[in-house]
Amino acid sequence: MASKYQIGQRVVIKPVSTQSLSPRDSALEPYAGQIGKVTDYYWVSLDRGAQVFYIYTVQVETDQKELVVHEDELEAQIA
Repeated sequence: MASKYQIGQRVVIKPVSTQSLSPRDSALEPYAGQIGKVTDYYWVSLDRGAQVFYIYTVQVETDQKELVVHEDELEAQIA
């Protein structure tokens, strides 16, 4: 399975939509809706490669801060 986003691609941090926030979600909440650029990504393989998921490093445009974000917390920016 290939990564959904590529290095250099502009993405939007998705707003958290769950009612009970986990510590992971609450750290991203201030950045919800902001645009950033993928600077790197990593994959983790579970169950001998049967399940693979991606984690991305995203640089937020507003303050140049880098965040570590799961694939399900991003969406591609539409030009």
